[in-house]
Amino acid sequence: MCDFCKPPPQESTKSCMDCSASYCNECFKIHHPWGTAKAQHEYVGPTTNFRPKILMCPEHEMERVNMYCEICRRPVCHLCKLGGCHANHRVTTMSTAYKTLKEKLSKDIEYLISKENQVKAHITQLDLLLKETECNSERAKEEASQSFGKLSHVLEEKKSAALRAIENSKNLRLEKLQMQAEEYQGLLENNGLVGYAQEVLKETDPSCFVQTAKQLHVRIQKATESLKSFRPAAETTFEDFVVDIAKQEEILGDLSFHSNGLEIPEINEEQSRMYNKALISWERPGKTDSADIYVLEYHKLNREEESATWQEIKVCSKSKVISDLDDDSSYAFRVRGYKGSICSPWSREVILHTPPAPVFSFLFDDKCGYNSEHLLLNPRRTSVESRAGFPLLLGSERMQVGCYTTLDYIIGDTGIAKGKHFWAFHVEAYSYLVKVGVVSSNKIQKLFHNTHDVTSPRYEQDSGHDSGSEDAFFDSSQPFTLVTLGMKKFFIPMTAAAPKDPASRILPLPSCLGICLDCDKGKVGFYDAGRMKCLYECEVDCSGIMYPAFALMGGAAIHLEEAVTAKYGEYHGDI
Repeated sequence: MCDFCKPPPQESTKSCMDCSASYCNECFKIHHPWGTAKAQHEYVGPTTNFRPKILMCPEHEMERVNMYCEICRRPVCHLCKLGGCHANHRVTTMSTAYKTLKEKLSKDIEYLISKENQVKAHITQLDLLLKETECNSERAKEEASQSFGKLSHVLEEKKSAALRAIENSKNLRLEKLQMQAEEYQGLLENNGLVGYAQEVLKETDPSCFVQTAKQLHVRIQKATESLKSFRPAAETTFEDFVVDIAKQEEILGDLSFHSNGLEIPEINEEQSRMYNKALISWERPGKTDSADIYVLEYHKLNREEESATWQEIKVCSKSKVISDLDDDSSYAFRVRGYKGSICSPWSREVILHTPPAPVFSFLFDDKCGYNSEHLLLNPRRTSVESRAGFPLLLGSERMQVGCYTTLDYIIGDTGIAKGKHFWAFHVEAYSYLVKVGVVSSNKIQKLFHNTHDVTSPRYEQDSGHDSGSEDAFFDSSQPFTLVTLGMKKFFIPMTAAAPKDPASRILPLPSCLGICLDCDKGKVGFYDAGRMKCLYECEVDCSGIMYPAFALMGGAAIHLEEAVTAKYGEYHGDI
């Protein structure tokens, strides 16, 4: 029947293979008007089978599949074979693949039919295993109940002992306080000691009075002294009877089915890193009895808090990206594996440090002052390499003794106007001379056209040569703030506060360097990004827009640190 007629529907006269619907003559004309793209649809007689007769290529929608890739085991078209991803794969004709696969499928079916008795035997064995599993689970439940029963018995004994101790202490204190109250009750008029003393005063016989008054006077003096320094005979608080169960509670929280066969995962500190987000990766030492799921826990290290609360994340892979961490903080991470109800012990805790400020993202600028003859950018503009080719050799050949070739500068394509920001990068170990830092928009022109950009001992802000004029030049002539790197070393600039001994100003070059720019305070810091440790900090003029700046000479390369994305851990695990 027609799929588009108003009730009652008319009998269909044709079906459209592209729309996968059936139409009567009138509805077909309405939905496939002449002169439109739908008028070109393929239609057949009325049918309910809309499976396409010809399979089209998913990568080249207008091409029919006519070959079979034996490597990928899927139908392909001739364009896939000519220049697509199957260009170097072994293919065969569709008819040959049809015949081969049909024969193989027929043999597999015949084999399964011939093994019917074996299948039935396996089913019988599985039925027995089902019953055995039921029995074993009941036994395991009983053993677990007994274990928890023992714990409950121990807790009940401890509870009874604690309550008895509190009750005994209460009775003793009440007895002391009651006696003290009775003593003070006797100090009231016409009661106890005072009443007795009043009766003694009525005695008229001197000898009897003296004999009685002597002992009475001692008792009255003691009562008077107790009034002057009143102190309860017993404490009312029971602070000494507070049960500390913090450690026991933590131990009970970790109570689970531990298995010696399930190995402890280890957090891979080389693959784990902290940048805009935290990427935590772990691995199994023995690759055996792998866990079905992992639990990753982390907490912020805080000196003020003695016991921190762990945050828990369940992970199916062997890595996890964690966001929303506080800047300039340290976090502890640990992981354990679960296989069913069995879990491994916790891994060794690993501590990672977040950057001192939010991560600033940028690319190398391929326009402003970029020297394409000497510098080579990758297509993504995340890496730059100094290219010492013939132009550099020809330029050096024209120079005389005492002159040196210039540095090639490159800046970031995004500037910073305010706030505190951090970015990181890697400098190749073979790099001869690299400078990194920041430059103001007011001085970019001077940066690229500065006549003092030559790498001479006289002109370098930190050349390592004691020329005597470096400090003055650094303070008065530099249009930017840069530090020098090279030959696997980090050179602390020569300033008034810096050590005078050149050797003490040379540090090993970290594998990853970071720069933290605080425009509000006018400071820039250079960090070992792996440990988030500041190596050098100085003041900087932030009156203009500030840009990340880099300089290279000779063989050198810089790679910007890649931001951690939500799917980074998944891809990393696949690799």
